[in-house]
Amino acid sequence: SCLSMESPTGVAATPRALPYYVAFSQLLGLTAVATTGAWLGLYRGGIAWEGALQFNVHPLCMVIGLIFLQGDALLVYRVFRNETKRTTKVLHGLLHVFAFIIALVGLVAVFDYHRKKGYADLYSLHSWCGILTFVLYFVQWLVGFSFFLFPGASFSLRSRYRPQHVFFGATIFLFAVGTALLGLKEALLFKLGAKYSTFEPEGVLANVLGLLLAGFGVTVLYILTRTEWKRPLQAEEQALSMDFKTLTEGDSPGSQ
Repeated sequence: SCLSMESPTGVAATPRALPYYVAFSQLLGLTAVATTGAWLGLYRGGIAWEGALQFNVHPLCMVIGLIFLQGDALLVYRVFRNETKRTTKVLHGLLHVFAFIIALVGLVAVFDYHRKKGYADLYSLHSWCGILTFVLYFVQWLVGFSFFLFPGASFSLRSRYRPQHVFFGATIFLFAVGTALLGLKEALLFKLGAKYSTFEPEGVLANVLGLLLAGFGVTVLYILTRTEWKRPLQAEEQALSMDFKTLTEGDSPGSQ
């Protein structure tokens, strides 16, 4: 249980393996961001807002925002175990804001590039999944903000919504990783065509990038789903939780 992990000082002890998994996730995430930069720099001419290189802003922003920063926002509650709930909430929300802004720049870049080139929009599976992920991400942030950071929501409402928030957070993150893999494949097939099957260096590097993104996604989800690694309730939260239980005992037996 959470309580058994308390050290004599009253500070929750960090599970022994957790820091290694978190470090591994960061290594994978940062390597994925660096590999995205390397792919775009070596094989796609680099990045610029004007001209043909504007498209390249899109993959870089999406990997930094909707994958790396979103993943790290999800890990906040595992990494910061003894800070106040308010501090961790604000950090969680802020990381999501940064991720959203960077992803928005990436989204504007690709639409602007398509408009200038006269290309069709939103016909591919990648674009459908992308828009779905982006809209869900925005809605999840708004609902999360109004429930958890805005003072209006009651404790019972928060308790009921929390499992949904956690589930959809992990789902949207998975969607983001899957959408990136679809986009990567699309970008390779558009440029390499039949040459993709000849193990072109660009194809191999981009495949490695895909595996890094998938590895980051799986590592983050593994850390999130290990029950014994959940952030232990602090004294203030326990008191609130007990008060709430006393108030609702017998009222809703099947609620959690």
